[in-house]
Amino acid sequence: MFRTTFAAAIMLMTGPAFAQTEPVGDRVEVNGMQMYYEVSGEGDPLVVLHGAYMNIPSMGGIVGKLAETHKVYALEFQGHGRTTDIDRPITYPNLADDVAAFMDAVGIEKADVFGYSMGAAAGLQLAIRHPEKVNKLAAASVAYDIEGTQKAFRDFIPHMTVEMFVEMPFAEQYKELAADPDGFPALVEKLIQLEHEPLDWEEDVKALKTPVLIIAGDADYMTLEHAVAMFRLLGGGAMGDMGEPLPESRLAVLPATSHTAVIGQVDLLNTYIESFLNGETPKGMFE
Repeated sequence: MFRTTFAAAIMLMTGPAFAQTEPVGDRVEVNGMQMYYEVSGEGDPLVVLHGAYMNIPSMGGIVGKLAETHKVYALEFQGHGRTTDIDRPITYPNLADDVAAFMDAVGIEKADVFGYSMGAAAGLQLAIRHPEKVNKLAAASVAYDIEGTQKAFRDFIPHMTVEMFVEMPFAEQYKELAADPDGFPALVEKLIQLEHEPLDWEEDVKALKTPVLIIAGDADYMTLEHAVAMFRLLGGGAMGDMGEPLPESRLAVLPATSHTAVIGQVDLLNTYIESFLNGETPKGMFE
């Protein structure tokens, strides 16, 4: 997540450098906005959700890679990319409800979901608020409690300003796709406010029945202890090889990986996501 600020650095690292597999773009009305999305690949449906300040191209090569084995629906959130903004704050419940409405609009009854950063938190809220729509959720760089984030990140939140982001290079990149090229400051203001929204979903996460793959960098914006705590809330962390089946939820930690480096590790991400969605587990010596 690095719910807004550091996810924005991805705009400089990825962008259009990675080709996607013949995506077909379209727009659909969702909760008063014109939401842009792209469909690529064939197979079971997989909804892909980007991070803050990002868009479909800035998710890099993972979209095309996942489209090799799935029918991928990659969407752009409120005010991001080619999706219009509306007179409404950006909150995780709102984003989750938008995804649910999008699925209804394009005829997806239920799907797997992969989200990164802000998109992972939106995916988590989607599983909490609309569990009937989510088969499995792969969530990269996500926290369910602000206290689980790094102190450096929490200390930085009060210093965020619109001017800080407007001066960054990706502010110009925003204009290349934006429905409103002049809408970047308004988007920044909403995303800064998102950082001040309450983030305390422990009981909701504990109650989830949806299998979740937690993906974290070992130098991510949330602490490793928080990622492990989330895994334990979902039933993980017990010893295997004792005759009990492994939990459906999983935890993957990427070595030497910061928050913004997570999404660029396409092959690693794809390996973890594919094995999770397919229910594949390594066999132990007693099996």
